[in-house]
Amino acid sequence: MTTTTDTHCPYCSLQCGMRLAAADGAETLVVERPGFPVNRGALCGKGRSAAALLDPASRLGTPLVRERGELRAATWDEALSRVARGFAAIRAEYGADAVGVFGGGGLTNEKAYQLGKFARVALGTANIDYNGRFCMSSAAAGNRIAFGLDRGLPFPLEDIPRTECLILVGSNPAETMPPALRYFRELRENGGTLIVVDPRRTRTAEQADLHLQPLPGSDLALALGLLHLLIADGTVDTGFIEARTTGFGQARAAAMAHWPERVERLTGIAADRLREVAHRFGRARTGMVLTARGPEQQSKGTDTVGAWINLCLASGKAGRLYSGYGCLTGQGNGQGGREHGQKADQLPGYRSIEDPAAREHVARVWGVDPDTLPRSGRSAYELLDSLGAPGEDGVHGLLLMGSNPAVSAPRAARVTQRLRSLDLLVVSDLVLSDTAQLADVVLPSAQWAEETGTMTSIEGRVILRQQAVDVPDGVRGDLWLMRELAERLGVGRGFHDDPETVFDELRRASAGGQADYAGISYDRIRAGDGVFWPCPAEDHPGTPRLFLDAFATPDGRARFAPVTHRPAAEEPDAAYPLYLTTGRVLAQYQSGAQTRRVEALNSAAPGPFVELHPLLARRLAVAEGELLAVTSRRGRAVAPARITDAIRTDTVFMPFHWPGAGRANTLTNPALDPTSKMPEFKVCAVRVEAAGAAVVPAGAARSGQGEPV
Repeated sequence: MTTTTDTHCPYCSLQCGMRLAAADGAETLVVERPGFPVNRGALCGKGRSAAALLDPASRLGTPLVRERGELRAATWDEALSRVARGFAAIRAEYGADAVGVFGGGGLTNEKAYQLGKFARVALGTANIDYNGRFCMSSAAAGNRIAFGLDRGLPFPLEDIPRTECLILVGSNPAETMPPALRYFRELRENGGTLIVVDPRRTRTAEQADLHLQPLPGSDLALALGLLHLLIADGTVDTGFIEARTTGFGQARAAAMAHWPERVERLTGIAADRLREVAHRFGRARTGMVLTARGPEQQSKGTDTVGAWINLCLASGKAGRLYSGYGCLTGQGNGQGGREHGQKADQLPGYRSIEDPAAREHVARVWGVDPDTLPRSGRSAYELLDSLGAPGEDGVHGLLLMGSNPAVSAPRAARVTQRLRSLDLLVVSDLVLSDTAQLADVVLPSAQWAEETGTMTSIEGRVILRQQAVDVPDGVRGDLWLMRELAERLGVGRGFHDDPETVFDELRRASAGGQADYAGISYDRIRAGDGVFWPCPAEDHPGTPRLFLDAFATPDGRARFAPVTHRPAAEEPDAAYPLYLTTGRVLAQYQSGAQTRRVEALNSAAPGPFVELHPLLARRLAVAEGELLAVTSRRGRAVAPARITDAIRTDTVFMPFHWPGAGRANTLTNPALDPTSKMPEFKVCAVRVEAAGAAVVPAGAARSGQGEPV
């Protein structure tokens, strides 16, 4: 007998609808679910092959503990006892903040919520953050400054084809979320203009009416220059500015210092091209700007987002139908994952952990004294960089759930060293990831099709992943894990392993907050196609479109950002004369911990590469496929050359999905945005040279080139 279950893809933030067909003794299959509006049945290769992740051969099936330097199988009782004893000993010696928690943007809302509660109530630590800090924290900060509220898209995807002009900055949905590309094609079919900003001519850029290829790290100057031209053209919307915004004077003064010829020098984009873009966007009746990791993963990412928001506000293209600024979230629950408490500075409902009223509300739901709740802790990279530091200043034990920072963190060689230096590293994951291989205790987790839980998509749509297959023997869910550990740590009440029970508590904890889920229930989600937050009551319809009447600031007005251009934290020089930028490829996802285990995906994208322009290749005397060594001030990576005229001559590109010699994040710069604490993944200075026949082995130390890699 075959059963079918409506659920959602385990990968990106589109959360495409799919069905799983499962039969006794037969392979589970992914089939189309055409009724779900986001993807209308379409799936990318990752989604179509997602059932391969359920193969027992590709995932963990029993707890592992380290003994005499090697991981061996253990019982759950042995593994959990070792974790509880270890964390208790660290807390007794160094204090509660010496135990840290690192979460993931792929965790369900229920897991993210309970992880934040576990850190603050069961462990009593302030030091919890998650890998979503590396995803869209700059956009989140810019949204909150400008609009008073952060939701990746303040409108549904279906609005994109209805706008007249869209500027897509630093995003490549053709490879990162292919089913979304349809919306951009439909925009052009409807007569709209698509403008893509990217240093590379990507598959997405090939779809555009205009493609701008700026210097990496110059997106802020570009946005300021376009605002300058809107002002000079007379296409600012003075009525909108006066009625619905504040702070235009400072933004105008900053923009006027960025005239076209100056911006041409800063960005490498011809002044006439800048004028064409400003003319098209400024004169369109409706328009959108969508950013992604390109402009956001910079040490000035928050200011850059603010500058693009300024462009929308000045032209009256925000807070109106088919207009606005949005961010294309990356991870599957990048939105929900940061709303309910696994960020260092937040409590559920997108509340500030420093707000007395927020602390009182959440503590009441949790049944604890608000004075016992910790304050803000370290952000993601700061937390990772503190691992193993001496005394009470360091984090000596870490619970890591659903993340792989040994591959995905900036300055990854140092992060790997810090992970190795811990007294106790505990990793909960569905596979033996690169980080799990370093752990003292590894706990096998149930995955997407084996458990039920909610996710919040790129649109702010809360959807339900439903269990379709049984959890394998020896595997447990993360909610169960947290309940068991809390009990062993002496906190026997308040932690549950039933996801709907946890979600109902999340609803109460979020009630009255900015990300208000109080009116959302499993039954409501099942009855439709998800529910958009905020949804404060069960008779509330949800909010697919934000800001049409007012912005979420105290006075209802949007705030212009008073920003000006500044260079990247690290610019090319004589020793490191080129820019490096990083990103993703179609067949792999994030750190590759899952997709590298799927044969079809691994065959399509088997390993890292260095993309460079033919003129640069000629100067280096390298041919297609020859090994290149890319060196930054932090280390060295080696990968084959991929020669293409789709990239700037002064820039090289590496995808970041792989560990070992070709690990791109060995090179990247952890310089942090002062507001969002986002590391500068997207731009650093490197030198490139032929590597000869020898590939550098992962983990090898080398003198004279910075840190060991």
